[in-house]
Amino acid sequence: MKLSIIVPCYNEVDNVSKLHDELLPIVDEMVIHGWKNAVEEVRSAEMIFVDDGSRDGTFSKLKECFASDNKSGMTFKFLKHETNLGLGAAIRTGFSNADGDILVTVDSDGTYKFSEIPAFLSFLTPDVDIVTASPYHPEGGVIGVPAYRLFLSRGSSFVYRILVDRHVYTYTCLFRAYRSEVIKNIHFGSDGFLAGTEILVNAMLKGYRVVEFPAVLHRRMYGVSKAKIAQTILSHLRFQGWVLLYRMQLMIGLKPRQIT
Repeated sequence: MKLSIIVPCYNEVDNVSKLHDELLPIVDEMVIHGWKNAVEEVRSAEMIFVDDGSRDGTFSKLKECFASDNKSGMTFKFLKHETNLGLGAAIRTGFSNADGDILVTVDSDGTYKFSEIPAFLSFLTPDVDIVTASPYHPEGGVIGVPAYRLFLSRGSSFVYRILVDRHVYTYTCLFRAYRSEVIKNIHFGSDGFLAGTEILVNAMLKGYRVVEFPAVLHRRMYGVSKAKIAQTILSHLRFQGWVLLYRMQLMIGLKPRQIT
């Protein structure tokens, strides 16, 4: 199978070297040694960098660090939005340019350790459609992350556990692996930080199987978070209202709006 690693970036010039030194060797090793689970083997990989309108030289730094790498079985794609459109828009651009059988989205700041990707993918057994990192899983953890970020993320995930599935603990992370058919069949409208949650919830409501990988969320070492807190909270509240309405319509026998 072919693996697509999608890395959205926005003003992350200070983290590009970290991506090169810590992410690239992991993917390269998986390709060289043909990483495999019980029935699937990685034979090639592509790394897709989506610069979402950075103004700090991120795009040129990405090309400087990666374009000259000549790795057997690996290709690199460098995509750029001329203006900042949001995390969801960057993910969408990455998906639309991905050729892999498995699509993995990762944080450009390395707040989830890239070294865990092989173990993470081992959870993607043939009967699983999505694997999502889960710091709020009983076996997961958080180290050094600001309290306000945890309040927003953990609080939102708690509400989604009530509305969607209590067995899934974390709904808000970016570190995920999707089978390509999931992305082909699931619609998400958000251009912002809600996008990852929207994809996961819509996939679950449509019957795709999700498994969590207990992970540790670390504080970022360089740069600052790009999340706009008030805007993100409002978008989650609106989407949670829609999910609640969807559930209520199912309960009373009405046909809710189709999940696309």
